[in-house]
Amino acid sequence: MSAKAKYQEVLNLGEKLGIKDGAVNEEGGVLKIKGQASNQYEKNLLWDKIKEIGGESPSDIQANITVEDTSVYARHTVQKGETLGKIAKHYYGDAMKYKQIFEANTNILKNPDLIHPDQELVIPNL
Repeated sequence: MSAKAKYQEVLNLGEKLGIKDGAVNEEGGVLKIKGQASNQYEKNLLWDKIKEIGGESPSDIQANITVEDTSVYARHTVQKGETLGKIAKHYYGDAMKYKQIFEANTNILKNPDLIHPDQELVIPNL
């Protein structure tokens, strides 16, 4: 199996995320990919997928993924039924970090228990 075929799920994820300036090249059994993620969260998603397929230190892939917006961890559009706790759990793995999300969005949020669908929230770097 070629390295490109092995890591096809990574390439598919990159397309789904809209990675910019992407390039893919295979040389001597090593897949070389580069591109620019919108934020650190998207970059982490790509690296998590690479490690899921190739292990912690894969030798058959080299990835150079940069981040366009380093001022935030991510941006999130609120969906029906979400809470700040659920959103914090999704991005940070800890629902109690909802306070940091609330603090980063006091320009549009007045109460951490009142968020509405279609609000765009900043998910801050921790």
